[in-house]
Amino acid sequence: MAAAESDREVPSALCTEFLNFSVKDTASKWLQVTDLYKEVYHHLARYVPKIYCLGPNLNPQSEDLLAQMLLQAPLEWYLCGEDPSTGLAKLEQNNQPSQLCGHVFKVGEPTYSCRECAADPTCVLCMQCFLGSVHKEHRYRMTTSGGGGFCDCGDTEAWKKGPYCQKHEPNISDSCHEDPLAHLSTDMIARCYNVFSIVLKYAVDMLTWDKEDELPPGLEPPDRSDSYYCMLFNDEVHTYEQVIYTLQKAVNCTQKEAVSFATTVDRDGRKSVRFGDFAFCELAKSVIVRNTSRQSKPLRVQVMHSSVVAHQCFALKALHWLGHVIGYSDALRRILCQVGLERGPEGENSSLVDTLMLCDSKMWKGARNVYHQLFMSSLLMDLKYKKLFAIQFAKNYERLQSDYVKDDHDREFSVTDLSVQMFTVPSLARMLITEENLMTTIIRTFVDHLRHRDLQGRFQFERYTAQQAFKFRRVQSLIGDLKYVLISRPTEWSDQLREKFLEGLDTFLELLKCMQGMDPVVRQVGQHIEMEPEWEAAFTLQMKLTHIISMIQEWCATDERVLIEAYKKCLTALTHCHSGFADGEQPITLSMCGHSVDTIRYCVSQEKVSIHLPVSRLLAGLHVLLSKMEVAYRFPEQLPLSELSPPMLIEHPLRCLVLCAQVHAGMWRRNGFSLVNQVVHSVLWLQIYYYHNVKCRVEMFDKDLIMLQAGASMMDPNHFLMIVLSRFELYHIFSSADCRKRYNRETANKDVVQQNNTLTEEMLHLIMMVVGERFEAGIGQVEGCDEIKREILHQLCIRPMAHSELVKALPENENKETGMERVIDCVASFKKPGVTGRGLYELRPECAKQFNLYFHHYSRADQSKAEEAQRKLKRQNGEDTALPPPVLPPFCPLFASLVNILQCDVLLGMLGAVLQWAVEPSAGHWSESMLQRVLHLIGMALLEERQQLENSSEDNDFNFTLKMSRPGEAPSNTASVLALLENLQNAPHLEVHKDMIRWLLKTEAGIKTLRERSASTSTVTASGSRGQEETACDKDKAERKRKAEMARLRREKVMAQMSEMQRHFINENKELFQQSLEELDASTSTSLEHSPTSSDAALVCVGPRRSRPREKRQVVTCILCQEEQEIRADGKAMVLAAFVQRSTVMSKNRKRPPHDPKRYDPLFMHPDLSFGTHTGSCGHIMHSHCWQRYSEAVQAKEQRRQQRLRVHTSYDVGNGEFLCPLCECLSNTVIPLLPRTKGSSSCEQPGLGQWLKTSGQQIKAMHSAHRKLQPVSTVEETVEEECPAPEVFTVNYIPTNPYSSTIKEMLTTFGTATYKVGLKVHPNEQDPRIPIMCWGSCAYTIQSIERLLVDEKKPLFGSLPCRQDECLSSLARFGSACWTAACQPTVQGHFIRLVAALIPDPLVEASPCILDVDMLHLLVSVVLSYGSVHSQDSSGLSVDAVQLHLFHLITVAHMVQILLTSGPEEVTMEQESGEAERGEEEGACRLYNTLRTHVGSSLPEVGSGWHLWRCVKTGILPYLRGAALFFHHLNGVPAPPELHALCPGQWEVLCGYLSLPSNLLQLFHSQQELLEPLLHGWCTHPGVQQTLQGGGVLVSFPRESNSLIDLPDDYSALINQASSFTCPKSGGDKSRAPTLCLVCGSMLCSQSYCCQTELEGEDVGACTAHTFACGAGVGIFLRVRESQVLFLAGKTKGCFYAPPYLDDYGETDQGLRRGNPLHLCHERYRKIQKLWRQHSITEEIGHAQEANQTLVGIDWQHL
Repeated sequence: MAAAESDREVPSALCTEFLNFSVKDTASKWLQVTDLYKEVYHHLARYVPKIYCLGPNLNPQSEDLLAQMLLQAPLEWYLCGEDPSTGLAKLEQNNQPSQLCGHVFKVGEPTYSCRECAADPTCVLCMQCFLGSVHKEHRYRMTTSGGGGFCDCGDTEAWKKGPYCQKHEPNISDSCHEDPLAHLSTDMIARCYNVFSIVLKYAVDMLTWDKEDELPPGLEPPDRSDSYYCMLFNDEVHTYEQVIYTLQKAVNCTQKEAVSFATTVDRDGRKSVRFGDFAFCELAKSVIVRNTSRQSKPLRVQVMHSSVVAHQCFALKALHWLGHVIGYSDALRRILCQVGLERGPEGENSSLVDTLMLCDSKMWKGARNVYHQLFMSSLLMDLKYKKLFAIQFAKNYERLQSDYVKDDHDREFSVTDLSVQMFTVPSLARMLITEENLMTTIIRTFVDHLRHRDLQGRFQFERYTAQQAFKFRRVQSLIGDLKYVLISRPTEWSDQLREKFLEGLDTFLELLKCMQGMDPVVRQVGQHIEMEPEWEAAFTLQMKLTHIISMIQEWCATDERVLIEAYKKCLTALTHCHSGFADGEQPITLSMCGHSVDTIRYCVSQEKVSIHLPVSRLLAGLHVLLSKMEVAYRFPEQLPLSELSPPMLIEHPLRCLVLCAQVHAGMWRRNGFSLVNQVVHSVLWLQIYYYHNVKCRVEMFDKDLIMLQAGASMMDPNHFLMIVLSRFELYHIFSSADCRKRYNRETANKDVVQQNNTLTEEMLHLIMMVVGERFEAGIGQVEGCDEIKREILHQLCIRPMAHSELVKALPENENKETGMERVIDCVASFKKPGVTGRGLYELRPECAKQFNLYFHHYSRADQSKAEEAQRKLKRQNGEDTALPPPVLPPFCPLFASLVNILQCDVLLGMLGAVLQWAVEPSAGHWSESMLQRVLHLIGMALLEERQQLENSSEDNDFNFTLKMSRPGEAPSNTASVLALLENLQNAPHLEVHKDMIRWLLKTEAGIKTLRERSASTSTVTASGSRGQEETACDKDKAERKRKAEMARLRREKVMAQMSEMQRHFINENKELFQQSLEELDASTSTSLEHSPTSSDAALVCVGPRRSRPREKRQVVTCILCQEEQEIRADGKAMVLAAFVQRSTVMSKNRKRPPHDPKRYDPLFMHPDLSFGTHTGSCGHIMHSHCWQRYSEAVQAKEQRRQQRLRVHTSYDVGNGEFLCPLCECLSNTVIPLLPRTKGSSSCEQPGLGQWLKTSGQQIKAMHSAHRKLQPVSTVEETVEEECPAPEVFTVNYIPTNPYSSTIKEMLTTFGTATYKVGLKVHPNEQDPRIPIMCWGSCAYTIQSIERLLVDEKKPLFGSLPCRQDECLSSLARFGSACWTAACQPTVQGHFIRLVAALIPDPLVEASPCILDVDMLHLLVSVVLSYGSVHSQDSSGLSVDAVQLHLFHLITVAHMVQILLTSGPEEVTMEQESGEAERGEEEGACRLYNTLRTHVGSSLPEVGSGWHLWRCVKTGILPYLRGAALFFHHLNGVPAPPELHALCPGQWEVLCGYLSLPSNLLQLFHSQQELLEPLLHGWCTHPGVQQTLQGGGVLVSFPRESNSLIDLPDDYSALINQASSFTCPKSGGDKSRAPTLCLVCGSMLCSQSYCCQTELEGEDVGACTAHTFACGAGVGIFLRVRESQVLFLAGKTKGCFYAPPYLDDYGETDQGLRRGNPLHLCHERYRKIQKLWRQHSITEEIGHAQEANQTLVGIDWQHL
């Protein structure tokens, strides 16, 4: 901290004063005084500055203690009139607890909303209430709270049913309506009133105080010091980085201190950054202001006197105290509410609550939070005062919102955010509408803030500055408030409510009038454009208002009088908007097919046109309601239907639809080279996308269509169609007398023809929609759920969909509900997901007949997908592929006349024209889509006619069949539609449409029969037509069957010919095939070796008796140059791409601190396996020189790319990483492939005793030889005399290196890479630890694979993928050869030290104790390092014999290790043992007792041999399995078939394969006299006693496999756990992104400045730092708030992975957006665990980053 003062010390005089203070006396004195107000203020003025703010480093613990003692305690005494501990307890006892829960949510806490019972989505329950409520059995939504709201349990208006949980269920005996004040004495009430008035007034005065250097009257301190604070305030403009940088400059603090300041400022809203005299603080202020005022407004800084700050600190404490005290009793709460809302002397808006609200935007964040919490626990928890508070809130609404818009803090820190707590209560909302005219107030306030208008008074968003855009975003919260007010519809209306609602509607129509026609566009034909259009603001407004418009219609639907008035008002508003409708637009007359109509000349492609028509659309919605509520039929006289001008109604919606058609036709993309035109086109395209998009279409596209239907239903259909043709600019084509022939003569511009074709298609589609869209209640005779059923059905016709996809494709209502769950089961069946993927809904087959190819919500892409899917389905079912229109429900009477469009002359003329063009096709002047639409329209007309005939209404005048068979009038005498169809049936170029034309003709014939029958007889049935259809159908099926049979025979014939040719080719090229089969045999050595060479000999993989597999040439192919190469020691090096990584996957001790890489000696691995080095490979092979070339190319490319782009890739070239050229798997080195070493099969080999003696001599000889190499002395003779080497052991013989230069180079490459990664050091080829690291990596990888096979219940051999097989073979062979690339004496030195751990050697210092050595690591290292010794031994001693002796010795050592660490026996039923087992048990007891004689009392007595043998057998099995894998890959001996399966008898086979007796204790007892001294040496090592007595880490065997932590089944339990987690570094602050480590279970505060730490000189986030401590740089985390798994590797790599939590629909919910309940999917969690155990996390990240480049740009190190 910048200031010089030390931590504060309380002066002794003050201490004496505090000690002499008596709470009781002070309170008694207060009870006697007349002016309590003055007395309390005097007390505060005296003590507050002595307690708070006495120095730079505040001490909250002692401050709170003193404040409690000196300030709060007297108030509590006064309040109770006795000791508060008894007084408050009495109050609590007498209190009737509130039925409202009122639990205030913390940030990130889970909240639950019942989708069936909640009045609206803002009604939520806390976890405790939810679990005790009926709603947990319902469909509910779970989300995480942003903090600040409260639980609605107990609020009867919030729930349709089940308002109480078990805890808050009211008692029947409760006198609910009794006044809580009745329990208090009048004296007590008066005292409460006094205390609350004074304390609340004090707090309000201090928090709204704006003078920096003086205090309110009565609070002036007796002695004033010259101490000031430089106080920095929060804003939402400056970033963390700017604040940190500025503070470092201004107050000269460290980066860490600046981060701490910035975090506190962000959390609390302000923080003192300097303490001292005025000038000292003023200096810091000027630096901060100067540094932050360049780009934007400067940071707010004030220099405040310490006494002002002290009183403000206590004011916050006082508000906390009030909140705490009223918790004891409802009566106290009521008194506080009364005090807060009591009017002051100034009259209006002068209560303390008003003062706080109106000063809200002037306060800092911490103060706002505290008083908001107090409001919530007092005013909003008492229904009477909640109402009074709501009235005050509504009165001040306009001013509060204006303050909020000017303020820059987020809405959650503003008092306006409390609107949701009041406006969503239906009774309050109604009351505020009627009494405070709230609806009008909100809308008017909103409109007032949008001041930019054009000349016509419409909103203009074009020239928005950043400031205005920011303001516009904030103003949108008003729409949210309006939504809250309207969210619950009234069930009964009062006259006053009607009046105020209609007044609000008037204001709303004013708003819509400002939007009608805003943002118009003009098609640009030339190059010039004034400016880039700003369209987003208008669409944002439209989207926000969508639900409001729908809700207003729903309100109107609940009352007929309101609906009629609203309809009239809306029509007036629309007429007003259209008042200039015909001005300056030329009237013209259109005539066609004997009809003519007057309209105006208007070209969408030349004039202004707007997509925003909210007034027309609202009228369309109300028009449908007139029909739905039957108002139009019951009160026609009250409606102005006769005044309607249908052409006016349809004009603007029609223009809008034409605009969409023209954009689709590419007409707005003229002069495509001009960038400006591309901008205009893309903006328009986006607008049209949103116009049809599911979020907007309900109040845009759908309503425009309804308006056309309403207009058309009131017009002559011929007139309607002519106006449509005119607006589509197609009138001239269809109206000419010889339009059917026109294209033959005309050779128009190709683009124009193409555009006209698309426009014609779009126009025909529009006519289909106008006639066919009848699924909205009020237009067609349907139920409300039919519409949603149809939507789902058509979505599922495209493809099966997941629940979330369906929900996205359906419009949501204001409660975020789609209504899908009610109907989904009628139309679809659900298919559950597997381990990946998600559950899918599939359409029920019986619903497919309702499919409409021209469904109005299909985009073009959807339509073609659906068409393809449905045709495919029909082919599979053996039906014809026609997709006829579905049967439609009848229209409601108001819209009934729409069907006449289908039989009007203009339409028939248009249909005839298109059919005629299709009969005589000329290049490109018509399209198949056009014809398809015409056929669909004819189908619709025929079905309509058939339906009307079947329903047999007497006045049926719909006769399409008659009109379609009537030829044209003279003079042209054009062919009839029917004749043209019959003509087209045989047209060769229309093969695709044959089925449809056939269906049309069949249906037409059926209708004729029906007509004839109904004419001849009175009974009408449709059986004739159906019969006819059926016979035709049977013929069809038979024909198709015959064709299928012929096709099958033809296929079989062809297949027979092909196989004959194949046989012939193989016979001709026999030798070639033979050769390639042999090579194949050689290359799959590992997989085919499993058949033993000699028929019955048992397979042995180690020792002199080991099986000798047949030597085979190993030939491999390089993936880069595709050349084949035999693997030979003297040949070109072949390498395997590999990835080496540090690992803690098997660690049994994550608390072990990391080693110092410079001094750490990795020779012995501790059995806790705390860190290891794992090597994996993708199995792809390259020449070493090919790989080097590839690697250089990657590095060169990376250097070039870095200079250009400066972004990360998924691999770090600087760290030697690259992607495998074939599979793009992350790699960081290569392993050389080496041939198998040929073992010498000498006959007589020494026994253990002989070998111990020989090896002892060899080791001594090596000791002396190594001493000679020391630079101290160069005398040779004396040394040799001292220690004569065995004559067959040549110490200074340097063997020839068997490997070629390229292989040597690759040996060094892999060795150095393993050393560099494993120890986290810089590469150093000379370091003696290189071979040790390589052996360790080999052992660790084997252990890891062995554990993996056990965990997955797979056999030891035969189940590994070949890439792991290859990797293990290469590692083992590399290990045995790596000594050739190192300094031989060094490797021999390692061997000597390794052996010394087993056979004590006086010349080796500090050998580890037997309990501190992992035996498999020891075995691998000692066997692989022996090569360096054996190369100097010419005695004929075989490597196999030495391997066996070493193996036996280490096995005995491991048994000792297991017995020493075996726990006390569990009390279990002893099994009856057989003969053999009895021997084993006796042997175990003997060995154990021998150990006890050496170790003494540290080992408990164990009587049960069965227990001991079981410990040995289970404990040693992982080691034996690991050894079997090691020797199998090292010596290449195939495994016995029994180990290729999980069958009984594995133990004996495994022991046989490893050349061990199945009673392992014989190893010890048969050589007891040799092993006894060794045993004594092991047990008397000081480390053994120390570890057994609890001095070190004791690992018992077998080591359990590590698993990821257990997760709760219900995800909300996890959210709850995370919500109570506080950031460990910022003093109890809630963590914003709590993140759970799935490896160790730690909860971390991720993605925040507060928890950043320094790692290797770089600031990293909590997760990255944790990965290095817990997972050696690799981490798996669950981001609890996002429901997202995070994989991290190192500092720069990471990816997000699907979480293991799924909802009931088998889908994950990343980001918790959908809120469906989530439960743990154990299979998916196991999959993540398997990735971790396989060490595949880094590989997974690499693949994810390659697939998704955006992941590469994320700063993973900050998470």
